[in-house]
Amino acid sequence: MRRSQAEMKAELMKQAEAVIDELIEWQAEAEKPNFNQVEEKVLELRQRLSEEMTRVTVEGQGAVRPVPGPACPDCQREMRYKGMKDNTVSSWVGDVTFERGYYYCDHCRSGLFPPGPTT
Repeated sequence: MRRSQAEMKAELMKQAEAVIDELIEWQAEAEKPNFNQVEEKVLELRQRLSEEMTRVTVEGQGAVRPVPGPACPDCQREMRYKGMKDNTVSSWVGDVTFERGYYYCDHCRSGLFPPGPTT
């Protein structure tokens, strides 16, 4: 079932708060970090938050499964729904793993995570 905007916001706020808490804790424990060290830590935390924001947004779009199944890109036959599965995509913000509906073509023996390829 598709999550509401309030549910998505709550999840993202929780992630952002955890990242902020980690930065504050790191800063308290670090012994006079120089600018480069601060920048490195901030970029690391930004990377993780970006990946989470991407994951939550993509999962929010893909929670509803199309009926009937999508057509196989190769043979155009209807693909069979195989349930929700993890999918990892390399993106500009990093490797993002999210759960999507997975479809399989028995004829071509190929699978698909709608809405389709990420390229």
